[in-house]
Amino acid sequence: MTNTPLSPRPLSPHTEVRRRVLSTAQLRAQGVSSAEAGARCRPGGPWQQVLPGVYLLHPGPPTSEERLHAALLYAERRPGATGEAMITGLAALALYRFAAAAPLLSLDRIDVLVPRTRRLRSTGWVRIVRAHAEVPAAHEVTGLPVAPVTRALTDALAEIGDARTVRRLLTEAVRGGHCEPAPLVRELTRARLLSREHVVGAVDSLLAEGRARAEDRLYEMVRAHGLPEPLWNVDLRLPGGPHLGGVDAYWPDHSVALELDTRSPRQDGEDAVWTQYTRKREHLERLGITVVHITPKKLREAPEQQAVVVRTALMAAGDRAPAAYVVVLPR
Repeated sequence: MTNTPLSPRPLSPHTEVRRRVLSTAQLRAQGVSSAEAGARCRPGGPWQQVLPGVYLLHPGPPTSEERLHAALLYAERRPGATGEAMITGLAALALYRFAAAAPLLSLDRIDVLVPRTRRLRSTGWVRIVRAHAEVPAAHEVTGLPVAPVTRALTDALAEIGDARTVRRLLTEAVRGGHCEPAPLVRELTRARLLSREHVVGAVDSLLAEGRARAEDRLYEMVRAHGLPEPLWNVDLRLPGGPHLGGVDAYWPDHSVALELDTRSPRQDGEDAVWTQYTRKREHLERLGITVVHITPKKLREAPEQQAVVVRTALMAAGDRAPAAYVVVLPR
């Protein structure tokens, strides 16, 4: 995470920024007419109009924080629109302190996410981005409404053609704990970005790395919490019969299998992958094999709790009817 400041001078309280950046409606509420505001924005005047209907009450260049407030004011100009707009794209990633994102001051534009039905055009250094369906719930970052990381990252990648930058941003999002791979892939799929070779290549690499990290955590969980050592990464088959599927860990004396759910919801394959997974699990359980399902997120955030789940399944083996005999092969 970077400590790059939002502006070249110490940040002012938001109340001070809001006093310096006002909309036409806000000025009118304070008794300043449009004509008077226009007169103060003449060359050499004390004010300037930075966006349509948005005024900066000093003559110098706006700070990055003032640009953010101005962009939101522009997007919320119509009555009743307050709370609909939020910062997204690279500006949002800068607010989330992504090291791979450019500092706010260096950005040529600020992306603002608005409802799909809004009739609002991009202008100046503000680019209007419309939600796919419903506007997501904003996160408050430095007092500003900001799109969730998955949406902000997707909006940023939509405008980036450099494969190295794409890979750096995606890697930081997951390694830095900003988001999980699965919801990120869902958002990229919704935005149809997985048809771009440089994006899908970065995602595939990231998912493979994510699975390797989850497997390492699984090994550590088993050993740190004193669980019996299982057979790792094996295929299960019925004697002389069909292939039952692979599992990440299997305790043959207890007939307990463990699977890491690192499924990638990809375009048209999500339902098919889920159906295949469910069918395998149901088949194993009909044979008397208990299947423990763990996600990488749970394994990372609550390994002790997951160890209890596995231990409980192992201890319950004695209370169950014997499972069918299966052949265990290396995967």
